[in-house]
Amino acid sequence: MQYDVFVVGGGPSGAVAAEDLARAGRKVALLDRAGRIKPCGGAIPPRAIADFDIPMSQVVAQITTARMISPTGRAVDIPLENGFVGMGDREHFDEFLRARAASHGAERLTGTFLRIERDTAGTHVIWRDKASGEERRSATKLVIGADGARSNVARAEVPGGDKIPYVIAYHEIIKAPPANDVYNPDRCDVIYDGRISPDFYGWVFPHGAHASVGMGTEINGADLKKATADLRAMSGLTGCETIRREGAPIPLRPLDKWDNGRDVVLAGDAAGVVAPSSGEGIYYAMVGGRVAATAAQAVLASGRAKDLALARKLFMREHKTVFRVLRQMQDAYYKSDERRERFVSLCHDIDVQRLTFEAYMNKKLVAARPLAHIKIGIKNMLHLTGLVRPSYT
Repeated sequence: MQYDVFVVGGGPSGAVAAEDLARAGRKVALLDRAGRIKPCGGAIPPRAIADFDIPMSQVVAQITTARMISPTGRAVDIPLENGFVGMGDREHFDEFLRARAASHGAERLTGTFLRIERDTAGTHVIWRDKASGEERRSATKLVIGADGARSNVARAEVPGGDKIPYVIAYHEIIKAPPANDVYNPDRCDVIYDGRISPDFYGWVFPHGAHASVGMGTEINGADLKKATADLRAMSGLTGCETIRREGAPIPLRPLDKWDNGRDVVLAGDAAGVVAPSSGEGIYYAMVGGRVAATAAQAVLASGRAKDLALARKLFMREHKTVFRVLRQMQDAYYKSDERRERFVSLCHDIDVQRLTFEAYMNKKLVAARPLAHIKIGIKNMLHLTGLVRPSYT
């Protein structure tokens, strides 16, 4: 059997790519290792729910407030006006997406990607079947590598695929306590504190009956488990039952090239499409899967391998500016606790809140009153230069 497209990786990116291609009538394989749950805060913004037809049965909590907590313990609550951010549990959300792809004709395979081989007969994906332990050889016209931040497909096939920078994220899924003075099931807490993460942040994200508590850092040798234990103690969650523990790399910069110019294109974490500053990945992974499928469709229709480059072009055309702004914000404010204190103070400004969360909900920088932009720019400069003291009034 020859596939039109062989998708390696069954997370949100790979599952969306497989579904889109199957809906278009292509012969698609979706290879997933099974049994692995990625550490993830689980945020599913409104645009993801709308663009990818996510049923509310996959939304285990609806977040209406974000709380930003500074190194000195100051808190700024930011209401999400006119909407909510959905929270999903990756254990069930990813499987829902894989099953939906299969319902439209994608063939699910369970196993581990090994390598790609080419001969006079064409391109072949070599993978190990989980059930039998045997090597399988699947012929395909194209390959989509959606196998995560340390993508084996990217390392072997795409220039620069072995050099992507990443944050190591770790979290613990716990049994959520009843609502109390510290824990609110309708609120995400984001903790900017060097004691928890010296260069990123910690989080407490409700998942309905459960909650995700974790942190991320680029610093090698950081004690992620101790930092998370400290965060649980700080948040009054030490006594909560731990359901599972998970850790994984999260990329923080899109690769400069997503394809090999021949028969492979990357998607999702494998292409580095996680938002800087926030570390948000689900929506961007799904978009990455969609543009990879679009590029594959173009190649299958035209026969031109150069059309694989459409995936990156389409993604960056819409999201490049947002990624650049978020990277600038991370570079400016995550360097020290003094900067993080100023960042949380800046978030107290109502115009900052509105612009930030309108952009988050809609996944694009939104137009605002010119005076609001000017005011934010001036406040940002004053905070970065230290000419004003952090203020929460």
